[in-house]
Amino acid sequence: MRNFLADKVVEIAPSGIRKFFDIVSEMPDAISLGVGEPDFDTPWHIREEGIYTLERGRTFYTSNAGLKELREEIVNYLKRRIDVSYDPMKEVVVTVGGSEGIDMAFRAVLNPGDEVLIPQPCYVSYEPCAVLADGVPVIINLKEENEFRLTKEELLEAITEKTKILVLPFPNNPTGAIMERKDLEDIAEVVIEKDILVLTDEIYSELSYKGDHVSIASLPGMRERTILINGFSKAYAMTGWRLGYACGPEPIIEQMTKIHQYAIMCAPTNSQFAAVDALKNGDGDVAMMRESYDQRRRFVIHALQEMGLKCFEPFGAFYVFPSIQEFGISSDEFATRFLKEEKVAVVPGTAFGACGEGFLRLSYAYSLEDLKEAFGRLAHFVDRLRKEKEGR
Repeated sequence: MRNFLADKVVEIAPSGIRKFFDIVSEMPDAISLGVGEPDFDTPWHIREEGIYTLERGRTFYTSNAGLKELREEIVNYLKRRIDVSYDPMKEVVVTVGGSEGIDMAFRAVLNPGDEVLIPQPCYVSYEPCAVLADGVPVIINLKEENEFRLTKEELLEAITEKTKILVLPFPNNPTGAIMERKDLEDIAEVVIEKDILVLTDEIYSELSYKGDHVSIASLPGMRERTILINGFSKAYAMTGWRLGYACGPEPIIEQMTKIHQYAIMCAPTNSQFAAVDALKNGDGDVAMMRESYDQRRRFVIHALQEMGLKCFEPFGAFYVFPSIQEFGISSDEFATRFLKEEKVAVVPGTAFGACGEGFLRLSYAYSLEDLKEAFGRLAHFVDRLRKEKEGR
């Protein structure tokens, strides 16, 4: 038989994260710091609403764009949190997680050959989604000395006449970096001048530890050229509910909804009802979880300082991104040896782009007890590597 596979799919590399999880799942007493998932249960009142929905038999399709009540609550939430107003009937679509929103956004706006600017290190899906939509990914390598923020100069250098859209992945996975208002104002100035779109992925917007999160959509002239992606996985500990949303200009959301209509039909109905309750009654839960993550963040930063591992202080998400360049080994080798010798799984920085070489992603979305044990093992491993390097 002839080869029936699509070349562009075959050529996409699998996620660089998975192999460590496959190993750790079969390793007794191993600790994983690799999963980007809250360790909290979904708050009970949200689960209860989901259960109640099932008991009432509300298992029918919703409209393609999502429950009207949910879209209205999303609009209320965004007005409350980032001071941006959307029309719930024309400028919001409920998606199967934020990842579907990213995929649909690229497919709705990209023509073959259009360039997508992707600052890395970043979430693993942007580049393959751009390729699958026949776009051309253009990587902007972020720098540790800038705390992995995107600068105006870096953006200007990457823009060409083929540039269509900039991905803005902040607060950032894997680095924990944030963009503050002045940073975003500089980026917005370039975006408007060069007449390009922005896809802002704000899934970690509630996990910001240096004042309230600022959305680029809230800046003058940016709402009409921004596609905002968010969801319920991180803030509300609802990863398995698979629910997100996209907001933006009506012409773009209309086309995204069309793609969603043919590919998905609608997001899970009981998840949508539960999400209404999350938005109405979940602010206290979000604040509690954010405070807990911040406590863990401070512990992790202190532990890294104590063992002498260089790491800038992250103020977003629930990751740290320490440098291991002093040891003269690759990120993959460090992670592999650490897992085999100390039974702790972390993710090599290269899983998030080539410029992640020399770094590791460690998640602190785990209990303090597990973090203390894991970072104790990391301290032992780092000490052993330093002695090896010294030839002792």
